[in-house]
Amino acid sequence: MTIPSAPTPVPAPLADRDVVIIGGGSGIGLEVARRAVASGARVVIGGRSAGKLEEAAKSLGEQARWGVVDTTDQDSLAAFFDSVDRIDHLFTPAASYQVGPMRELTDSEAESPFVSKFWGQYHAVKHATAKLTSHASVVLMSGAASVRPPAAAPAYVACNAAIEGLGRGLAVELAPVRVNVVSPGTIDGNLWAQRPAHIRQASFAQYERDALLRRPGTESEIADAVLFLFTNTFMTGSTLYPDGGYALR
Repeated sequence: MTIPSAPTPVPAPLADRDVVIIGGGSGIGLEVARRAVASGARVVIGGRSAGKLEEAAKSLGEQARWGVVDTTDQDSLAAFFDSVDRIDHLFTPAASYQVGPMRELTDSEAESPFVSKFWGQYHAVKHATAKLTSHASVVLMSGAASVRPPAAAPAYVACNAAIEGLGRGLAVELAPVRVNVVSPGTIDGNLWAQRPAHIRQASFAQYERDALLRRPGTESEIADAVLFLFTNTFMTGSTLYPDGGYALR
C-alpha cells in the first residue's frame, strides 16, 4: 500500500512582501498591519502622530517600522516614500475632515474631505509609484456614503464617489499594478470611539435600521476585505462595499 506524501505547504500570500499603510497607527490600518505581519510581511506604517506610531510598531514586532507623514503635505509624502525601498502592497486609510450640510459648513470645512481624503490618497499614490513593484497592489479607502448618502453632507458624499472613480482611473494608468477601493459602511471601531457617546449611539441605531445585516461592521471585517484586495491577483479597478447591505436599501 502506497502512503501518499504530505502536501507541500503553501506559503502565506503575504510572506516576504513589503506592505505600506498610511494611517497604520490605529483602527482599520493597524488591523491590516497586524494581519500582514502575521502572514509574514514586512510592514511600514505612517501617520501624523509619532507616539501612536511608535506604540503600534512595538505591538507589531520586529517586522514593522514606522515614519511620520502628513498626506496633505507633498514634501512630507516625498520624504516618507524616499525612506521606503519597495512596495508590494499600499493601503491609504489616513484622513481627517469635517462633514455636514452645504448650508452650514464654511467652504474650508466643506473642502476638507477632498483635501485630506481625496487629494491625500491621490498624492500618496503619486509619490509611491517609483517604489511599486510590477506585481504590486494599491487599496484606496472610500465609504458607502458614495452610493447612499446617510444625511445632508454633499461634499463628503461627492468625495467618496470621486475616490472610487480615482481607483478606476489609476487602475488604467498604473497597470499591471492593481488598484482597487474598499468602501465600508459604519464601523464600530477606533474612529467612532473618539466621537461623543450620544452621537455614536444615534448613528449606530440608524445604521442598524438601514443595513440589511442590522449592525455596524467591525475593523476586522474591513481588514478582511483589504487583505482580499491585496492578494487576489485578478482584481483591479473594482470597489468592494463591506457595508452589511447598507448600499442596497
